[in-house]
Amino acid sequence: MANSKRTLFLKRRLRVRNKLRKVNAGRARLSVHRSSKNISVQLIDDVKGVTIASASTLEKDLGVVGKNNIEAATKVGAAIAERAKKAGVSEAYFDRGGFLFHGKVKALADAAREGGLKI
Repeated sequence: MANSKRTLFLKRRLRVRNKLRKVNAGRARLSVHRSSKNISVQLIDDVKGVTIASASTLEKDLGVVGKNNIEAATKVGAAIAERAKKAGVSEAYFDRGGFLFHGKVKALADAAREGGLKI
């Protein structure tokens, strides 16, 4: 029986997240979500179960409302790095979820690294 795209995506997301949790215990998690129209990222403290900082293309002050391209991902990555610094977080592990690490997801990660966030 063939698996649907959604089922394969969910399996891949859980596989990635569980491997990262074993290696990076105690660090904040930088979780990425990419839809067809937007891209968003959250900095999450899994021990406390709270979101420390977040950034998205839905925010008007970033100037990329409703866009989902590499330029928008770069701006979101820079914004999350800045907000992480304000929150006192310098290290996090990058949780790409079920998304492949290329294109927009890679641009977001590179911009966060350039902004001073150690991923």
